[in-house]
Parts: sequence; C-alpha cells; structure tokens
Amino acid sequence: MQEKFGRSLDELTNIVTFTDQFFAEEDVDPSMRYIVDLCVEELFVNMVTYNTETRADILIEMGPHEHGVEVSLTDFDVERFDPREIKAVDVDAPLEQRTPGGLGLYLVLKMADSIHYEYRNRTSKITFIADRK
Repeated sequence: MQEKFGRSLDELTNIVTFTDQFFAEEDVDPSMRYIVDLCVEELFVNMVTYNTETRADILIEMGPHEHGVEVSLTDFDVERFDPREIKAVDVDAPLEQRTPGGLGLYLVLKMADSIHYEYRNRTSKITFIADRK
C-alpha cells in the first residue's frame, strides 16, 4: 500500500488514516501499530522540517513483513541524510548538559528492528522494519 503526502505537518492526520487503513486491511499484529506510528511520524516530521529545498510530496509505502511491517518513506529532490549516521544521543546525561534535537531519531533507531537507507539521484529513501519479538 502506498500514498503520497504533502510537505506539511497538517498531513499527519491523513497519515494516521492511511495507517489505520493498512492495519485494517492487512493481517498484521496490532501491537506493531505504536512502533509504526512513532517511526513514521518522526521520519515524516524530520523530512518536512529539514528538507526545505524541495516541494515534492513524500511517498509512504507500507507492507506486511515476515513477522511484522515494512515501511518506506521516500523524499524527492533532497540532499543526502542517512539517519543511521546521526550522533548518538546521551540519554543518561543530565538535562542541562543535553543539546536539543536528535531524540526522535534516536527512538526510531531503538524501536525499529532494522533500518535501511538508500540515496540515488537526489532521492532519499528510509525503510524500517518492525517485527514482533
């Protein structure tokens, strides 16, 4: 299942509807929903917030995976940004020693079972898999 979404945080409501439809139509463990929602929202918000050089819609694809869900977000006409290469967030540091940012991607990297990144011809594609454990 796939759909394109405009570069606006207002699209988050439509993304939730899209995810609702996917989970209703596919035989996927509903316990995966929280992980999928959090990861999709965080990745989408980062694409909208930081990839401001484009107006192209963002493509979201969801499909059942062996024991869970595979989700891809594709951003067009953008610079390369591999979320797996971000500086690790020190979640044990006192609040006054932390710098803002990065916590959402940190959660995505911790919650998803695997993350794959592709960049070709100014097209950035992040794919994650959420599996039942």
